[in-house]
Amino acid sequence: MGNNAIKNDRIYTYADYLNWPENERWEIIDGVAYALAPPSTEHQRIVLNLSVEFATYLKGKPCETFIAPFGVTFAQNIKDENNTHVVEPDITVICDQSKITPKGCKGAPDLIIEVLSRATASHDVIRKRRLYENNGVFEYWIVDPSNQIITRFYMNDELSKYREAEYFVRDNTITPIIFPELEIKLEEIFPNTEEQD
Repeated sequence: MGNNAIKNDRIYTYADYLNWPENERWEIIDGVAYALAPPSTEHQRIVLNLSVEFATYLKGKPCETFIAPFGVTFAQNIKDENNTHVVEPDITVICDQSKITPKGCKGAPDLIIEVLSRATASHDVIRKRRLYENNGVFEYWIVDPSNQIITRFYMNDELSKYREAEYFVRDNTITPIIFPELEIKLEEIFPNTEEQD
């Protein structure tokens, strides 16, 4: 992310997020605004493949799956306009319907998935991982399209921090901790690189 993709001249809040032009997508972490780069075709294929797996499994169940752009704020005990965190995860799974609002999710989702792009890799791996861990997102997946790996984090028994990362490659099956019956074959998520030019 270049400097023109960051706004850090003052503290930005959810109120700013709501007032930015519709053709601009920004996230705010600790009051700093980060521009979201347009996603690649590969990124969108992976997001679609994963979201279909979750949406199909969750049909008729109380949990819901949302894809970006879908805003997530965390602090439920402060006024929205003062919130200095708002993100748009690639995929968000929410089981507590009271957290779903007309403008997105207020409070920690049960599962967040971010698909890396070159422009946002360090943002997703460092800033967002810390944000999600500190705000009680139970399970967080980082999808690396280049290496066809998913890194999974989930909370320890005390719900205080993430356990050590687990890694899943293209020929593995991944099962969400929150949905032990759902098995996702990663060869059906990642494109076959042998077929690409």
